[in-house]
Amino acid sequence: MLHRKTPFLTCVLAAFLGMCATLVAQNDERVRKLFSGKLANVPGNTLTAEVVEYPPDGKSRVHHHAGSVFAYVLTGSIRSQNSATGPARIYKAGESFFEPPGSDHLISENASASEPASMLAVHVAQDGAVLTKSGNAK
Repeated sequence: MLHRKTPFLTCVLAAFLGMCATLVAQNDERVRKLFSGKLANVPGNTLTAEVVEYPPDGKSRVHHHAGSVFAYVLTGSIRSQNSATGPARIYKAGESFFEPPGSDHLISENASASEPASMLAVHVAQDGAVLTKSGNAK
């Protein structure tokens, strides 16, 4: 026998799950490490290459990186804004941008609602550093 509150609870649960799905979509990039190696000519530093993939409408939260980052858009288009390099801009496949140390990556997202996008991110940071941290650098 169903309780009278069951339909109400079902609706509340469905709304909650929908909200959770929306929150997950706010930070749904996929990061794959391709390479990591110590730099012989820059003692104490490591070069790490990663591919960052965004589904349609995918985005990252505000974050910052250890060291320097060079990014090259592989597929699609990516909207990016860094605290040190000016206003938001859309970068298309074949274009690149740079993030200096100590800066905040304010916007990093797929510029398309229908097509995936990806970029190669090359980090140069101190050996053992956590490459990406949520929030502002300061």
